Amino acid sequence: MHDYLATVGNVAITSLSDGRLQFPPGDFFPSIPEEAWEPHRDKLLPDGKIVLNIGSFLLRSDGKAVLVDTGLGRSSRGLEEAVGGLLQKDMKSKGVRLDEIDMVVTTHLHRDHVGWNLVWDGDVCRPTFPNARYLVPKADWDVFTRRAGMDMFSYIADQVLPLERLGVLELVEGEQALTSELTALPTPGHTPGHTSVIISSQGERGVILGDVAHIPVQAQETDWSPRADTNPDLSRVTRRELMERMEIDGSLVVSGHFPAPGYGRLIRLKGRRYWRAL
Repeated sequence: MHDYLATVGNVAITSLSDGRLQFPPGDFFPSIPEEAWEPHRDKLLPDGKIVLNIGSFLLRSDGKAVLVDTGLGRSSRGLEEAVGGLLQKDMKSKGVRLDEIDMVVTTHLHRDHVGWNLVWDGDVCRPTFPNARYLVPKADWDVFTRRAGMDMFSYIADQVLPLERLGVLELVEGEQALTSELTALPTPGHTPGHTSVIISSQGERGVILGDVAHIPVQAQETDWSPRADTNPDLSRVTRRELMERMEIDGSLVVSGHFPAPGYGRLIRLKGRRYWRAL
């Protein structure tokens, strides 16, 4: 089996990537002193930077094709060390058609998760996934759409707001069943409406993290909150509780920002929790 494929019970998962991002650790985690990185130097690039995959996941459940997040898209303005825009090419290489997607689930409204929602031809846009409903956390919609006119949130006007006018938007509030095997679970802190996807099938469990954690180190360093967390204190609580839950029930941990393809499990060694890639 290809390494980009995984299963949780009857749910088939395909890992997809739109590219990658790189950051100096001090920029991404400004509250973490440099010496705290010493035990984790082997997790950084040779130049000392953090690298993040820009991952999306296709879940096949109950005859539905559910895409979680749509990457950065073609615009990397303001991100000097970003390579994006590869999602459609990656989907094609893995035999995934745009028109077979039934549902797009947005974990949150940061731009590296919504970049392929829409395609534009001049002043006219259309859904990239023409047969899909787009599910967006209501708490994020309420906050981010108010910022659409700001320069750093211009992607909201391009890739999020038109979903409502096009009639494909569905706002998600609280815990919500997506299929009989998939559930949208609020995991706030990174953003107000941040949402993870719980997979439960045939006695097996998995979790699509979204940005509850960005790097594997956070499996043990759950207090490490990145600059992008809107509520760092809540983010720490959410991350700690979800990590504990996944460790106890043996969930497959699925992360779009961990090293591709992003599949792993939490293990205990000498009293500490670690993420181990499959």
